[in-house]
Amino acid sequence: MALRIEDYGLLGDLETAALVGRDGSIDWLCLPRFDSPACFAALLGDEHAGFWRIAPAAGGLCTRRRYRGDSLILETEWETPEGTIRLIDAMPRRGEAADVVRIVEGVSGRVPVHMALRLRFDYGRIVPWVRHRDGQLNAIAGPDAAWLETPVELVGRDETTYADFAVSAGERVPFVLTYRPSHEPRPHAVDPERALADTEAFWADWIGDFDYAGRWPDAVRRSLITLKALTYHPTGGIVAAATTSLPEQLGGSRNWDYRFCWLRDATFTLQALLGTGFVTEAKAWREWLLRAVAGEPADLQIMYGIDGTRRLPEYELDWLGGYEGAAPVRIGNAASGQFQLDVWGEVLDGLHLAREARIEAEETAWDVQRALLDFLEGHWDDPDDSLWEVRGDPRHFVHSKVLAWAGVDRGVRAVERYGMDGPADRWKALRDRIHRDVCENGYDSRRNTFTQFYGSDGLDAATLLIPQVGFLPWGDPRVVGTVEAVERDLYRDGFVLRYDTSGGVDGLPGHEGAFLACTFWFADALHGIGRRDDAVELFERLLDLRNDVGLLSEEYDTVAGRQVGNTPQAYSHVGLVNTARHLSGTPAAARPRTS
Repeated sequence: MALRIEDYGLLGDLETAALVGRDGSIDWLCLPRFDSPACFAALLGDEHAGFWRIAPAAGGLCTRRRYRGDSLILETEWETPEGTIRLIDAMPRRGEAADVVRIVEGVSGRVPVHMALRLRFDYGRIVPWVRHRDGQLNAIAGPDAAWLETPVELVGRDETTYADFAVSAGERVPFVLTYRPSHEPRPHAVDPERALADTEAFWADWIGDFDYAGRWPDAVRRSLITLKALTYHPTGGIVAAATTSLPEQLGGSRNWDYRFCWLRDATFTLQALLGTGFVTEAKAWREWLLRAVAGEPADLQIMYGIDGTRRLPEYELDWLGGYEGAAPVRIGNAASGQFQLDVWGEVLDGLHLAREARIEAEETAWDVQRALLDFLEGHWDDPDDSLWEVRGDPRHFVHSKVLAWAGVDRGVRAVERYGMDGPADRWKALRDRIHRDVCENGYDSRRNTFTQFYGSDGLDAATLLIPQVGFLPWGDPRVVGTVEAVERDLYRDGFVLRYDTSGGVDGLPGHEGAFLACTFWFADALHGIGRRDDAVELFERLLDLRNDVGLLSEEYDTVAGRQVGNTPQAYSHVGLVNTARHLSGTPAAARPRTS
C-alpha cells in the first residue's frame, strides 16, 4: 500500500519530477517529461507497478528528513540499532539525459542496507528486458531505456534488481539511474558527487533572486522552490501538479490528471513570481501563455500541455487499482474541451499584469488580446462550465462573468494607460453592462451574498475573488456579506470548500476535501475586510498542513486529517506565497481596484 500523500517528498530537474516516500522508495517518476508515462507507478497501484527503494535492511519509515538548504536535494535519515545512515537524493539539471542520483552515507556505526529496483515502463504495464554487465544494469523496452550504475554488486531475481551491502561512518555509496530514449546511444555516466554539488549550486544561485521581507520567509521560499520544480524549463510552462489521479476523496472517483498547465493559474502565478523577485520565470510563463493561446480565440482552452499541446484526450488505466483503491486512474483530461468563460478574462488579466510590471511585450501580444476581447464581446453572456470544471449542465456562473468583466476592464486600461489601439468607449459600455448583469442576477439581496450561478441558492468560494480582480472594493457591503456567507456555509472544520458538492452542480458522485487555494483566498478576504487577526490565524493553520518538507497537495480531508488530491499542487503553493505577501503588507501585485 502506498504511503500517505504527505509522506512523499519531491525531486525534480525542471523537466520531470519524482516522489520519494519516507520509506526511501521512489513510487512515482515519469520520464522523460512530467506528462510522460511513469516508470515507477507504485503510488497508483502496488509495487508491481514499479518502484526504487533504498533503506536499512530492516526497513521502516525514516527517523527524519529535510531538504538541504534552499534546494531540492532531499536528505533522509534512519537511526537503527546498528547505527545511522543518510540517503541523499537529487535530480541534477538535464545534460545528455535524465538522471536520478542517490547516495547512501554512513553517519554512525555500520548499517546493513537493502536496495530494490523494479522498472516498469508505461505506468507499470511493461516489464523491460534487463541485462547485467560488469555489475551494471541496462533495461530496455520499446522507446525507453535506462541504466543503473553503482559500485555495489547487483543481483536480478523475480524481475527485480537487488543489492545488499553495509555502510560505515564516513562511507558513501552512490547509485545513478539514467534514462534516455532507446534509439539514442548510451549517455556518458555522470559523476554522482559532482552532480550533487552542481545541483546544490544551481538552487543556491536561483534562490538568490528571492525578494520578500515579510513574516514567513522560510515557507515562502520553499513554496517558490516547489513552483520552480513544477516548471518545464524548455517552454516555461508550469504544471498544476506532478501527479495524476491522487483522489480528492479517499476511495472515491474524483481522480484527475494534473500534469498540464491551466490558464486559470496565470495571474496568480505571475503575482507570486513578480512579487518575490523572479522576473525571469514570470517572463517565461508569460511567453508560454502567449504561444499556447495563439490562434482562433474561440478555440481557447482551459488547459494545455507543457509545450502548448491542445489535444489531451482522457482515458483510464484499468491495470492500476488507484491510490488506496481510488479508481479509475485517468491519463489526460477531458475538461480540456470544456467552455470556461473565465479563462478569457484570466489571460487578459495576466497579460495586463505583465504589462504593468514592465515585462517587455511581444509585438503580437496586443493583437492576441484584441482577438480575445472581440470573443468576449460576443460570448460573455453564454453559460459555461466554471473554473471548477463541473461535469454537469452549463450555467451562468458568477465568477465566470466577473472574470469576463475583468478582461474587458483590462482592455480599457490598456488603451487609457498605455496608449494601445482599441475602442475604449465601446469596451467601457460593455464593462458596465456586464457589471450590472452580475449585480442584478448573481447577487442574493435576501442573504446579502453573491451566489455560485444565476438563480442559485449555493455559494462558491471563487466569489471571494470579486474584490481581488477589482469588480467591487473590499468595503462594499456585498463583498463583506459574501465573505460572511462563505464563512457560514462553506467553512468546514477550519478550512474552506470550493462549493457544496451535495447540490449536484458538478454532476459527479461523492464529495471532496477542503480546497487549500480557496482557504488561502479566504484568509486574503478576512484581511481585506479588516479581520487581520483572523486572517493570520487561518494562514498559520494552513502552514501547519504542510508536510515535514513543506509540501501541500490540492486539498485536505478534515475528517481523516490527511492531505488529498494531486501533489505537490502549484495552486496551493501560489496561494501560500500571495497570502503571505498580502498579510505582510505587500500590495496585491498591481491588481487594479475600482472606486
